[in-house]
Amino acid sequence: MDCGKEEIMKKIISLFKRNYEGDRQIINEIVEGAEWVVTGEGIATRKFDGTACAIINNKFYKRYDVKKGKNIPLDAIPCQEPDLITGHHPHWVLIGNGSEDKYFREALKGNEPDGTYELCGEKINNNSEGFTGHHLIPHGKEIITDVPRTFDELKEWFRDKNIEGIVWWHPDGRMVKIKKKDFGLKRTDLY
Repeated sequence: MDCGKEEIMKKIISLFKRNYEGDRQIINEIVEGAEWVVTGEGIATRKFDGTACAIINNKFYKRYDVKKGKNIPLDAIPCQEPDLITGHHPHWVLIGNGSEDKYFREALKGNEPDGTYELCGEKINNNSEGFTGHHLIPHGKEIITDVPRTFDELKEWFRDKNIEGIVWWHPDGRMVKIKKKDFGLKRTDLY
């Protein structure tokens, strides 16, 4: 999937609403703007468990979430307006030369096109994807053809799948996501 400027900057909305007042699990109500998924539009792709990063104008950035009350780093690029519920405000910040960014630098081959990526690897999020070393996985790379689109069918579909989630891509650039853990289901540790 190609990522235009609009897709590079915005955080992806979820398919179902979340119960913020209770268990924080999703409920069987569609998030406004995600209705196109349940009507059969868009292509489903695998969501990898890593950390988001982007190449924008040949510069390498990582996702940085400025939480309520925290300062925005100098030269950070806002991805969207702050979330009114959580107060989180995602930005892109340049990858630096420090030890905190070494896995990003290790994964960068230098010929990646502009777009968004997931950094996955041995030292990222417990390596639930089972990678050796560190790699940049282009978002939208792995298309999945058998994904249902209703709450109950998706919950059942995820039961025997050892993946983080799904991202649907609409031809006009919109995206919607859902994660296995949103249903209260856990991944199997195979690695």
